[in-house]
Amino acid sequence: MLILTRKTNEKIRIGNDITITIIEVRGDQVKVGVEAPKDVKVFRQEVFNAIQNENRAAVVNTANLDALSQFSSIKKE
Repeated sequence: MLILTRKTNEKIRIGNDITITIIEVRGDQVKVGVEAPKDVKVFRQEVFNAIQNENRAAVVNTANLDALSQFSSIKKE
């Protein structure tokens, strides 16, 4: 992990297309601005984790639906 020290209004560049700007530092909170191309998704870690959990749950539910759909092919006599 690279650790950098920045002051308000100072920036960090990531590659050619992403800029991180320190907007404000107040107590133990830091406001950060992120400029990135529209095709680069930027999430807070807790939001990213929630999305990943939802995706995993959807895969499990889809697998369960696939298993249930096998029962619909059984013919009643």
